[in-house]
Amino acid sequence: MGTTINHIALVGNPNCGKSSLFNRLTGLRQQVGNFPGVTVDKKTGTAQLGKHRVNFIDLPGTYSLYPKRMDEWVTYRMIMGEDAEIKPDVIVVVADASNLKRNLLFCTQLIDLKLPVVVALTMMDLARQKGIRINPTELKRELGVPVVAVDARKGGGIGALQKAIEQTIDGAYKIPVRDFIDNRSLAAIAIEKIKDQFVGIGDYKAIHLLINHQHFGFDPDTQHKIEEIEKQYQFNPTKTQASEILQRYAKIKQVMQLAVTEPDPLKKSFLTEKLDAVLLHRNWGYLILLSVLFLLFQSVFLLAQYPMNLVELGFGMLSSWLSSSLPNTQFSDLIINGVVAGLGGILVFVPQIMILFGLITLLEDSGYMARIGFLSDRLMRSVGLNGKSVMPMISGFACAVPAIMCARGIENRKERLLTILITPLMSCSARLPVYTTITALVIPKNYLFGVISLQGLVLLGLYMAGVVVALLVSYIANLFIKIKEKSFFILELPMYRSPRWGNLLPTMLGKAKIFMFDAGKVIMVISLILWGLSTYGPVARMQAVERNYQSSISIPGSDTVQLKKDFHAAKLQNSFAGLIGKELEFVISPLGFDWRIGIALVTSFAAREVFVGTMATLFSVGDNGDDTLLNEKMKAAVRPNGKPLFSLATGLSLMIFYVFAMQCMSTLAVVKRETKSWKWPAIQLVYMTGLAWILSWIVYFIFS
Repeated sequence: MGTTINHIALVGNPNCGKSSLFNRLTGLRQQVGNFPGVTVDKKTGTAQLGKHRVNFIDLPGTYSLYPKRMDEWVTYRMIMGEDAEIKPDVIVVVADASNLKRNLLFCTQLIDLKLPVVVALTMMDLARQKGIRINPTELKRELGVPVVAVDARKGGGIGALQKAIEQTIDGAYKIPVRDFIDNRSLAAIAIEKIKDQFVGIGDYKAIHLLINHQHFGFDPDTQHKIEEIEKQYQFNPTKTQASEILQRYAKIKQVMQLAVTEPDPLKKSFLTEKLDAVLLHRNWGYLILLSVLFLLFQSVFLLAQYPMNLVELGFGMLSSWLSSSLPNTQFSDLIINGVVAGLGGILVFVPQIMILFGLITLLEDSGYMARIGFLSDRLMRSVGLNGKSVMPMISGFACAVPAIMCARGIENRKERLLTILITPLMSCSARLPVYTTITALVIPKNYLFGVISLQGLVLLGLYMAGVVVALLVSYIANLFIKIKEKSFFILELPMYRSPRWGNLLPTMLGKAKIFMFDAGKVIMVISLILWGLSTYGPVARMQAVERNYQSSISIPGSDTVQLKKDFHAAKLQNSFAGLIGKELEFVISPLGFDWRIGIALVTSFAAREVFVGTMATLFSVGDNGDDTLLNEKMKAAVRPNGKPLFSLATGLSLMIFYVFAMQCMSTLAVVKRETKSWKWPAIQLVYMTGLAWILSWIVYFIFS
């Protein structure tokens, strides 16, 4: 006989301390996934409360029971009992004590739904700093539900909260009979008719059925009956909602007068106001913003390189050990160059994902993230985005994979989609090996005015080109994507506070887990496909390569090391990947590329930096890591007509192609995961490849 599990939903306004409380209640007994049908994080965690085994669900933050964003709809549907998987037994409303009036709006709505509610007051220390004094006992009396003050950071009040939840499960607290406000007065006859259709519901739930019935899973006949009631009794959703909010705030004001003591707001200038005078200054604010974003990008790039190098080193050592331990067979090659290489391609991104989301969590907790959106909104909105788009775009300079995951914070579907579509145009760190290799080949080491590096200017130009074109693409795409959803950038500027360090590691681990187990599966499949394309080819061709190698190596005095390098290069050239490169030659030759660059374009789809490794193989460079040898070989490469392969025109054309082309299967996998469709990754692949081809052709034509 299985043990009954009680479901406890944690709800509250954004930035109310809900995540910290969830982490405190569940510890490490957490799982991260997605709510069915939507890309919204679903965090659950188990705990034992007395005799009860409970499952805590951390629902997305919302300000009221009138949802606007996708994540708010997730919370709304579960609260309204429309979630097919989970029906909460208790609702824990996490309320920010320093902004209690605003938080009580959502709280009283839940109470009027006749749900078992427990109120957890957080941020009591901030409330005291603001001179606010709250009497939880009086607040409990006025609301009619348990009210417990907690300190999620230090663990204060957690035991009392757990006890209140346990007693609520046991039925020790009765659901208030009287509504917090007179909901019946809002639409008396329409409410009564709805209650005739749905026996046992309260007045307030009847109002929500009238307003949002089309979002519920009712049969067509029931939907028609509700619509008839709306028409017959002239039910006005907008007017009803406005009247309700006004009544609630009037009653909340009375409750606040009885249970809360607040200081005169004119008597004290808070630290937040003083900091905002500098950080949101019309001039200095933007300079500080650029500095913060620069440090964020540099920190991700610099901090991640060490663990990324360790991951690469570890997988390199594992591959070497496997190569020396396993017999030389196709299966061994599959394990080493397919499975192990694929796993390495997944795990190498994990440090960037963890560090990026860790830093973003610190910025959010400190209160500065909201200021970033506020400052950048004007520019972003001019091209169809909003202020929240700037973080994914800036993060894209480190890696597009976690950057696209960052776009979840954008409520408007159209703006979120536009951000996802243009973020890969930011030059990520994986492009850097391509840029530096080609720049060293075709750009002289000259200095302007004796100090400004010409190569450095070219590198800066490549990064800026991605930004400018991304904004232009967003402006154009905004005209064609017909998602009708109003965009409101209503932003609450929270108080500055010390980050919640205990929330850092669970967030980082959760994001890494999502990437590895969702996008990672797609990456592994594509890695194995690319291994097959690079390993196998037409039988006759591959046998001919093998015969030539065997006959050459049998000659006395032959250079076996060089012959082996030539053999691997020939196998790659005659593999399916090599033949694809040959077939691509008629498409890429107008850009100044030959079949060798074509092979590199194909293989680097696994990851952009693979370009350099492919070039090393094609030009028979050994595994001694000597970049100079690679440069010399590439400089010496010639076309059939004797002209250098890597001319200035070809080099610039190739770098421009890598700026704009979608050369990363990991990014496509994440886009598919975030949009729940292959449609948008396909559109992204087509438009970016087309854009890359056109701009590369223009550059090659100008410099030829």
